[in-house]
Formats: sequence, structure tokens, C-alpha cells
Amino acid sequence: MTVLVTGGSGYLAGWCIRSLLDQGYEVRTTVRDRSRQVESPVPVVRADLGSDEGWAEAVDGCTHVLHVASPFPAVEPKDPAELIGPARDGTLRVLRAAFDAGVSRVVLTSSSSTVGRDETQWTDPVTARPYVRSKILAEQAAWDFVAERGVSDRLVTVAPGAMLGPVLGKHVPYSVLVVDRLLKGAMPGLPRLGFPFVDVRDVADLHVRALNTPDAGGRRFLATTGFLWLSEVAEVLRTRLGAVAAKVPSRRLPDLVVRLVALFDKELQQVVGDLGVRTTYASTAAETTLAWRPRPLPDTIIDCAESLLRGGS
Repeated sequence: MTVLVTGGSGYLAGWCIRSLLDQGYEVRTTVRDRSRQVESPVPVVRADLGSDEGWAEAVDGCTHVLHVASPFPAVEPKDPAELIGPARDGTLRVLRAAFDAGVSRVVLTSSSSTVGRDETQWTDPVTARPYVRSKILAEQAAWDFVAERGVSDRLVTVAPGAMLGPVLGKHVPYSVLVVDRLLKGAMPGLPRLGFPFVDVRDVADLHVRALNTPDAGGRRFLATTGFLWLSEVAEVLRTRLGAVAAKVPSRRLPDLVVRLVALFDKELQQVVGDLGVRTTYASTAAETTLAWRPRPLPDTIIDCAESLLRGGS
């Protein structure tokens, strides 16, 4: 089988490619700019989510597609349409090209932030911040598209939490910056923030499992291992790494201080609304339907940190 993985220079896409190659799949990938590095040696097609060009060539001869690519800016734009349009329209371009070419199944990467209490519920897009809204509307458009075509059983969506784990190459992915900054002492203290984390390798594994499991068709799957406060992440680093983690802060930052800093830090503005909020999910569907077994989060954190310290895996 030949699998197309979109956005091959991305963090999750890179691990999906590795997982597929390890299991004997033929793989090709897309990049929107050929100057962007793809860590694994696979055929690369230039295709941009903002254009129809390249997608027919990309899916030609493929039996399956992992649509992983999606806009993810470090700083969200003032106009949500700058995110929503490319995410939604790009997803529909990939789906249209894939099913026109006779692809058996598409696995689409969504986000745990799109999910309510479980996979049957949605976050309200009206109140969601722009990035989350783009993921909600892109996934909903995908489900509407396959329903109209009568191929709902050929789509699967995976909704991962915040991904940590070893980095590929020298680039530090956005979701890993929290560990990178803790190690470098770039944070003056620990804000009362936390996230539902998951290992990027386990998310890649779940995507591959969803490709050929018959019972997965037409379903959404959450992929989170557990919620940790940043103070708990910092504790794992200090305990397991010892002197190497000497710069990791231990003092807590009051919420008021964080809110004041966020007035001048656009990246912090994106998460300041989550201060003190504990969001937990259950990945029961993935565990029962796809026999998914994620690794313990402390191991993920340390693997992530060690890979950053040596400059990539």
C-alpha cells in the first residue's frame, strides 16, 4: 500500500512517515515549499493547501492518505479567516483529490480542543479561539463532505492533545517549546497552566492503526495520555535529569503577573485564558477499538528533553 502523508516537514507528519516506513508501507509526502526539510527519504510532491495545484499528482496511485498538514501559527492572526479558510478549504482539497483518485481511507488530524466531553460532542466554535475554530470548522466540513459523497466510512479523524516527544532535526516544534524553555530557564516561573499531553510517536501510531482497522471507519478518536500542570512537567525534568535541569524553575507565578506579561507577549495571550483550567479527556475509544497503548508521560517528557539537549534525534 502507498500512503500519502501531507505536510511532511511537520512534527507529527515526520513521525507518521517513520512509523509507516517501519511497518513496510510505501510513503510519499507533500510540502508547500521545497526548501522545507523532510527528515525521512521519501518522494516529495509540492502541494499547497491554498491551491488545487499538485494534489492530483500527490494522491495518484495512493491507497490511503494521512492528512496531517494544517496552519499552526505561533501567533494567531487578528482575522480568524486567515486560519479558517486555509484549514477548511485545504482539507476539502485533499479529500476531493483523494476520493476522486479512489483512496480507500483518509485519516485526518484534528485536535482534542475540538472535542466536548467525548468524541460525540464538539467545542462551540463561536466561543473558541481562532486556531481551535479553524480545526473545528475544517473537521466538520470534512464530515459534511464525506456524508454528501456517501463515503463516511472512509474517513477517520484523530484528535490529539499537546504533543511532546523527541524532535526530528534541528527545528523545535511549537508544542515542544514549553519543555525547551523550561530547560533553558527562559521562563521566570511556572504559570498555573496545564495541558492534556500525549507522545507524538503514539499519535503517529494511532494514525497508522486507523488506516486499516475496519471498525475505525466513520469515527473520531481522542488521543491524550493525561493532563499535567507545567509545575508537574518541571518536577519530572528536575527529578529525572538532575543537574542537567538546573535552570528549570520551581517557583510559581501568580495569575495576575501572568496576565500582565500577556499584555506584551502575543504567544502567551493565546493561552492566558486557560489559567487554572484543568481539561481532561478519555481515550477509551482508541484503546478499545484500535488497541492503542500510549507510553507513560514522564518517559515522553524525558525523551523530549534529551532529544532537545542533543540537538534533535
